[in-house]
Amino acid sequence: MYLEEALKKIDSMQQSNFDEIIEKYIEMNIAHPFKEGNGRSTRIWLDAILKKELNQVINWSKVDKEDYLLAMERSPIKSTEIKMLLQKALTDKINDREVFMKGMDASYNYEGYCVYKIEDLKD
Repeated sequence: MYLEEALKKIDSMQQSNFDEIIEKYIEMNIAHPFKEGNGRSTRIWLDAILKKELNQVINWSKVDKEDYLLAMERSPIKSTEIKMLLQKALTDKINDREVFMKGMDASYNYEGYCVYKIEDLKD
């Protein structure tokens, strides 16, 4: 019912520095309408914004699953914890395939999918 309104608000939010970008990420996480796939897609979305605006991305393989999930759960009330956690994992390796692929592994692991790892699927 409120999705269109929420997305307009998110679209109008500033994204010129790390704090603004993470605030926008938190709002997008709150607004997402579907249960399956949103965490993964919003993490990719976050990295795209960070890459565009700051020339950095999150090295998700350095973000502990439990710490991340707890920080995201609390982020609508207080964003300091998620900001600190993600800021420690920032990297300027924006085009590094290994950072991206290990990030995908971590992203699936956050959501309970851990049967396969990218490194196990190599030729």
